[in-house]
Amino acid sequence: MDHIRNFCIIAHIDHGKSTLADRLLEYTNTTTVRDMQAQLLDDMDLERERGITIKSHAIQLKYELEGKKYILNLIDTPGHVDFSYEVSRSIAACDGALLIVDSSQGIQAQTISNLYLAINQGLEIIPILNKIDLPHSMPEEVSDQIIDLIGCDYHEILRASGKTGAGVHNILKAIVHRIPPPKGDMNAPLKALIFDSVFNSFRGIIAYFRVIDGVIKKGDKVKFMSNNSEYLADEVGILGLNPEPRAQISAGDVGYIISGIKEAREVKVGDTITHVERPTADIIHGFEEVKPMVFAGIYPVDTEDFEELRESMYKLQLNDASLTFEPESSAALGFGFRCGFLGMLHMEIIQERLEREFKMTVITTVPNVSYHCYDNKGEMNIVNNPSDLPDANYIDHVEEPFINAQIITHADYVGPILGLCLGKRGILKEQKYLTTTRVEMVFDMPLAEVVFDFFDKLKTISRGYASFDYHPIGYHASDLVKLDILLNKEQVDALSAIIHRDRAYDFGKRICEKLRELIPRHQFEIPVQASIGAKVIARETIKALRKDVTAKCYGGDISRKRKLLEKQKEGKKRMRQVGSVEIPQSAFMAVLKLD
Repeated sequence: MDHIRNFCIIAHIDHGKSTLADRLLEYTNTTTVRDMQAQLLDDMDLERERGITIKSHAIQLKYELEGKKYILNLIDTPGHVDFSYEVSRSIAACDGALLIVDSSQGIQAQTISNLYLAINQGLEIIPILNKIDLPHSMPEEVSDQIIDLIGCDYHEILRASGKTGAGVHNILKAIVHRIPPPKGDMNAPLKALIFDSVFNSFRGIIAYFRVIDGVIKKGDKVKFMSNNSEYLADEVGILGLNPEPRAQISAGDVGYIISGIKEAREVKVGDTITHVERPTADIIHGFEEVKPMVFAGIYPVDTEDFEELRESMYKLQLNDASLTFEPESSAALGFGFRCGFLGMLHMEIIQERLEREFKMTVITTVPNVSYHCYDNKGEMNIVNNPSDLPDANYIDHVEEPFINAQIITHADYVGPILGLCLGKRGILKEQKYLTTTRVEMVFDMPLAEVVFDFFDKLKTISRGYASFDYHPIGYHASDLVKLDILLNKEQVDALSAIIHRDRAYDFGKRICEKLRELIPRHQFEIPVQASIGAKVIARETIKALRKDVTAKCYGGDISRKRKLLEKQKEGKKRMRQVGSVEIPQSAFMAVLKLD
């Protein structure tokens, strides 16, 4: 065990984690020159296209230093705020972390929040300045920021470049010298933590685990403690670039287990594996349950694909434990699922993965957050869907989730960012200068205001410089109303929204205008209305397609023309009572892009 080191890489998005991981793989000869490609660990097409890491990846490196051979288990993690759950899982399986800071951008919000995750788990932190080869890098300034943040000495900060490979050997030496070897007892009963799982269509479910105590051998009978189900370990092994089977995995090491599990629901991330004959007494703690932030309905375009969608969701949940879902039905869209996501990017990625990996075309409804609704009797109901909100005369008050948002930006953009946050009902809590040009601003804000397009707007007004991070702080009472959209006098539940009363009129008017543009014209006139309860607050009309019935009456008396028009009008009225309105998918998504 003295020769094992378990570590992860944490950083803000786009500070060069995956590129540095490539160099570590290259310098430890884990990969050959022929197999080498940029972002080697990012094996999803989506990750390569967008240049972001979505899923954490584990791999074992072999390294020789001063005549001794070491095993380094590396877990590369995502940097975006929506995937911080992946980071927390990776951190639970490690003893140390490389904290990477881009020397041209300095410390950003996600750097700080990922760092706190690691410090709370008691990991040894190795600070690294990356991208020192860039002409506009500021190593001295950024080093001072790191010293202020974690209180280390100046000489402890390593300098490296993932692109050129400078300083990578120093990082490998630091991992061996500074990260402590894992603690554990080889002779104790088996205790292993599942930190990830993937689905393989031939082998079933593959669970990745870290052994805390004991030894797991091929052919052992093992038990998963969350549901007490027992399995046979058909194959255990280590995580190379491709899985490599081994006879046993002992305490301190990271590996995988294949036990022929077919049901996605049986493997829980954060679960404890132990032996059936000699089980461990205590379950591993330190795994927080995932808290979804944004809820949206996902429906199959064709209602017959509902069961297929359910299977796809289970397989996807295996690969992404932060996705939660439950069945629901909608009058407009039929049967589907109410899904919980960690943020808007997460929602977009899930939708895209369903389409690419499982060939499912889906309709997504307007995202919203969950509210606490107190009725006149004082009972509290959780409202995840606007259609679950009772009528106004039964409600005492409604509470919405608030977050504590931390924004780090260049001093030039303080004014516009302040305007944006106050416009989103934010309350400025503190504002402090980290250096002469970098400001940290802390706001309390309603999560519902942040969900839609806050992140995009923040990036736009700060020219990409501001970084944003948040954590929930509980529920506060607000003056909220349910805004319904009526098409041809019929309510469309998939377009309903819960919104602050002050913004309802403006929002309702804009939605009606947008729908008027997007819904195709029918043979009859369609009123598009926004209402709060029985009160209509905005209306637009989609004009009917007009067929010129008077074309054959050239010349002649006006009364003949009028008679034909009246007859047509009667027909249109009848058509309108029977006819239903076709709503394209773009109309459901339009609400997101109102601005």
